[in-house]
Amino acid sequence: MTAIDNMHRTHYTNQIELGLLGQRATVAGWIEDLRDIGKVVFLTVRDVRGVAQAVVSGQSINIIRDKPRQSAVIVSGLVQSSKSKDFSLEIKADAVVILNDAIHPLPIDPTGRVESALDKRIDSRALDLRNPKTASIFLLRSVILKNIRHTLSTNGFVEVNTPKIIGSASEGGANLFEFEYFKKPAYLAQSPQVYKEQLILALDRVFEIASYYRAEKSHTVRHLSEFLSVDIEAAFTNMNEVIDIAELVLMNIFSFNTSIPESEMNVSKPLSSMLPKPSLIPKPKFPLKRLSYEQCVEDLKKQGENIEIGDDLSDASLRVLGEMHQGFYFILDWPTKLKPFYIKEKENDPRLSHSFDLQYGHLELISGGQRQHDPNRLKERLIEQNLNPDNFKHHLRVFNWGMPPHSGWGLGFDRLIMALTNLDNIREAVLYPRDVDRLTP
Repeated sequence: MTAIDNMHRTHYTNQIELGLLGQRATVAGWIEDLRDIGKVVFLTVRDVRGVAQAVVSGQSINIIRDKPRQSAVIVSGLVQSSKSKDFSLEIKADAVVILNDAIHPLPIDPTGRVESALDKRIDSRALDLRNPKTASIFLLRSVILKNIRHTLSTNGFVEVNTPKIIGSASEGGANLFEFEYFKKPAYLAQSPQVYKEQLILALDRVFEIASYYRAEKSHTVRHLSEFLSVDIEAAFTNMNEVIDIAELVLMNIFSFNTSIPESEMNVSKPLSSMLPKPSLIPKPKFPLKRLSYEQCVEDLKKQGENIEIGDDLSDASLRVLGEMHQGFYFILDWPTKLKPFYIKEKENDPRLSHSFDLQYGHLELISGGQRQHDPNRLKERLIEQNLNPDNFKHHLRVFNWGMPPHSGWGLGFDRLIMALTNLDNIREAVLYPRDVDRLTP
């Protein structure tokens, strides 16, 4: 029987509080600091919820003395008052077990006292997560995903799971990862678009939270080859109705994060104080500003931009717009030719479409709109975009089974986290990012 078999964690570090005074507690984590003053060693133990101090004396000193920091440890003893300025309570340890030594030198300093470049941190991501500021980003991701699921589920959406291995390009284009699938060509899905449209034929409202893949050779701070997307599709809805749902999702995220219960976060400090930047971005004013594409073009012209109606908005143009319209805002009614084949054109002006993007400054977070539900017009749109309708025959036939009008959107979740936490690089918001240069760890 090993030592760990006789010791079991009874509390996380943030649970060492006044109610435990004089009682026994056992915590488990990693050695963050050791202060040896001879007959006593002050041991700081960090776990996922915070940090606690233990006072080690007697025979246990020989176990802990000179042990490398970041070694895994379990400590047991009575909770007592502390004279430390950093801890009001501490554990008077009578049992200490080193579970596994950390081999030094470590590749990075997980306490954050010595800063490391982002690439080096990602190379050692599991160790990097012991830094509370790094961990807080991913605790935030977890809480927001839970919140989004709750918002959509309580508004009649059914969570679904669509294939990620597909037999043809779901949205056209060349930015697909192709591979051999049992001697047939196959691709990694770049979105769930065709599947979520098919599913609303019976399920009415669906959503999916999943990873998707785009083989773009982008070297920017906001593009990844693998990304997490939140997608919805809703039958019998128009563009404005799904815009309202997007606003509701965002509104609930901000309402939730103004007072996150500590029990939800499993941390001992307010989330905002743990993030890499001082706090979350300010809560936006709802309803959000809704600008037409044509209005944006006119605004850009007034700023001296060389742009005409029908042109796409370049990154430089979006940065100018982002300076003019701070925070979150929608751009509506994009030119039909700039949008995928499944977006419906406007009845009174087919040059424009029932489409929208949600921006945070220059950063696009959501793209969506009303879909083309007429099978004949859908075929025409495919041909207009130089796509072969035969490659979409399994999708097109569904539209002959009573396809209702429908609308939807996709949210780049990693970009949302990047925006909420004021991060400079999307790779900081992803545990193990994948891009042109990175396939490991």
